[in-house]
Amino acid sequence: MAALDPAERLARWSLATGVAVLLLKGAAWRLTGSVALLSDAMESIVNVVASFAMLFAVRIARLPADRNHPYGHGKAEYLSAVLEGLLIAVAAVLSIVAAGGRLVHPRALEGVGAGLAVSAFASALNGLLAWRLIAAGKALRSPALAADGRHVLSDVITTAGVLVGVGLARLTGWWRLDPLLACFVAVNILWMGWKLVRQSVGALMDEVLDEGEVARVRAVAERVAREGGAHGIEGFRLRRAGSSAHCDMTLVVPGEMAVRTAHALCDRIEDALRAEEPDLGVVVHVEPEARSSVVSI
Repeated sequence: MAALDPAERLARWSLATGVAVLLLKGAAWRLTGSVALLSDAMESIVNVVASFAMLFAVRIARLPADRNHPYGHGKAEYLSAVLEGLLIAVAAVLSIVAAGGRLVHPRALEGVGAGLAVSAFASALNGLLAWRLIAAGKALRSPALAADGRHVLSDVITTAGVLVGVGLARLTGWWRLDPLLACFVAVNILWMGWKLVRQSVGALMDEVLDEGEVARVRAVAERVAREGGAHGIEGFRLRRAGSSAHCDMTLVVPGEMAVRTAHALCDRIEDALRAEEPDLGVVVHVEPEARSSVVSI
């Protein structure tokens, strides 16, 4: 039996952990009746649905290029991140609705100690998951894993705020603090959802998300071109599609350079770039200097 892709294995762990955390947070809400803890649990519902979508997207993204998708399927991961952002917005609206009635008619909470303990344990599980997802997202260049990790980390932060707030409400007897915290959680996750959607839509539109990466890859190409006797590079473009990336450029060479020599230089540029980015697709077009206005490097 073939070993699972590392990204898919983590996506499965995320889904399993999300289900466990949802059950724990649901139990914390049932113990206390807190709408703040209910909002926290509703965000965990989003986590489970988003993790399922992420697992599906990671599987699609790892499919090889085919006739209908010559650049591969990497952008499927951005669709997962967009869906996660939209689901977060739905959870935020539902949380505000749940908190509205309690603001008008506040009531005392029960079983606060046990409920907070259960929620704290669930948050610790989420913290470990978030750390692993963010680290793996960077290492594997997986937008879906990184987005899910940031979402889970935000969940950990908001849960910490909820735990402190509900504890204060119990100590002071000011029970309106509970629905106010629910509204705070809703606003926070709504902001997080907007950032996820904005970043993912930008990637789908081939927006440059990391100018440092573009500069680094171009510097490698220019160095190899200069060493091979070319005049320069122009029209350099780089776009990322999930864990893979594609770049194209025009290599400007002296007019007297032989075709065989220019082709060998293109091969060296491609090899150097793939040494930096193993999953990088490279297209180099050769132009003689008379047809270009490039500044020599």
